[in-house]
Amino acid sequence: MNMSMRTKELLESYINQQIEQIKNKVGDNNKVLLALSGGVDSSVCAALLAKAIPEQVICIFVDHGLMRLNEGDEIEAVFSKKDLKFIRVNAQERFLTKLADVTDPERKRKIIGEEFIHIFEEESKKLGEITFLAQGTICSDIVESGKAGSANIKSHHNVGGLPENLGFTALVEPLAQLYKDEVRAIGLILGLPEALVNRQPFPGPGLAVRVMGVLTREKLNILRQADFIVCQELDMLPENKRPNQYFAIITDTLSVGVKNGTRTYDYVIAVRAVDTQNYMTCSYTHIPHIILEKMSNRITSEIPQVSRVVYDISSKPPSTIEWQ
Repeated sequence: MNMSMRTKELLESYINQQIEQIKNKVGDNNKVLLALSGGVDSSVCAALLAKAIPEQVICIFVDHGLMRLNEGDEIEAVFSKKDLKFIRVNAQERFLTKLADVTDPERKRKIIGEEFIHIFEEESKKLGEITFLAQGTICSDIVESGKAGSANIKSHHNVGGLPENLGFTALVEPLAQLYKDEVRAIGLILGLPEALVNRQPFPGPGLAVRVMGVLTREKLNILRQADFIVCQELDMLPENKRPNQYFAIITDTLSVGVKNGTRTYDYVIAVRAVDTQNYMTCSYTHIPHIILEKMSNRITSEIPQVSRVVYDISSKPPSTIEWQ
């Protein structure tokens, strides 16, 4: 990610302003609790908090089993070495049980958000009294949730103020004035690994909103493998030709295919890649056909349960970046 000197100066100034505000708000002895998803926003928020108030930050990483391939272990490897307390909660079975037979995307989001709060509440009670809750809310989250005078496009779990019944009395949101590109730039300035800062944006509900229809362990495993292939192929492109965001979706459609001379009836994988400046609007990326062909061949040959791959050429608007 290239930054002009002017941009870097402005963002460094923003960081310094936020550090002072965080210090003044939190004080020297209070603790701040952050729900760390491992996505860009919460990761940069954690790094900023650790710089402002080292050793006063506690990060709870609720592993809901809806992460990308190997992602939970990668998150732990990075943040267990920071000036903060890192807690990983393995809750995969709880989420899968709660999401069984749910197909509506808003219900998925609400169930995941509610279960996340329940687990977060359970874990936070073990830590004693903590006044401050931190969130990696960014500007586009607020706009899309209809909190800035706009229509509710999709619900974000981190928008809406303090969660009820958790005992916190104040909220810390140091990224709420920023868009995604600015958050990434700040992450680099704060010294986070480039691989994490440039990690593909990931929704709070994780892969649950990239699995169409009923969520199952099988569909999640298929999607993880397909998404890994998509990212592996597009990560090899030069930075100036790489899409801003790219990922796979497993549709709720089965399609007839032929493998080893035998008729099959397997899943359809969709690939999404977009170019955007602020994630409020986007256009689909014109990926060369030779790369699309390679991705399709790899997905259908390396994942037995997939018979077909399609490419999403919709822009935002009218479509959103995520499918759900």
